[in-house]
Amino acid sequence: MLEKRDQQIKSILSGTDDYTAEQRAQLKELINGVIDFRVMGQRALGPHWEDLSAEQRDEFVSVFHDVVRAQSMSDLGVYNSKVTYDQIEIHDDSAFVRTQTRYEGRATPVEYVLKRREGEWRAEDIIIDGVSTAEGYARSFQTVVRQHGFDRLMKSLRSKREEVRGTPAPSRPSSASMASTG
Repeated sequence: MLEKRDQQIKSILSGTDDYTAEQRAQLKELINGVIDFRVMGQRALGPHWEDLSAEQRDEFVSVFHDVVRAQSMSDLGVYNSKVTYDQIEIHDDSAFVRTQTRYEGRATPVEYVLKRREGEWRAEDIIIDGVSTAEGYARSFQTVVRQHGFDRLMKSLRSKREEVRGTPAPSRPSSASMASTG
């Protein structure tokens, strides 16, 4: 599954640096389609997940999903790296895949923690160079929730989503510009 995904990504990336909107959409889906954003989001919020309503959870997962998907498109060259599959372990509905990527002369271990649900394998965590993606989000998100509350985290994530989408946040006119208009 991961090897096929890598081949599909590379076939879209080959030969050009100028991608159509359709190619970008395909890349975004291929790159992120394997991630279980609900599980990763639940892990990121840790014990705070239980304090949320179903609506809050759904909105959090949606915004988290959008931010991660948009950020994944920032350096497409990295997806052209050479990938070797070093270890694949499958136990019932759980799997662990260890890969090695080589990009710009540097080897980086990338590990996938996968779970099969409803016949599909989904990544619950991706560990890059020994750093867990889920744990990284957990440290960041749980600190914000603990210190400032869930609403502050959501405000920050919504702002980040607009930033990575390239949609500027609405700005208020400054007092100087208001004075000059008259």
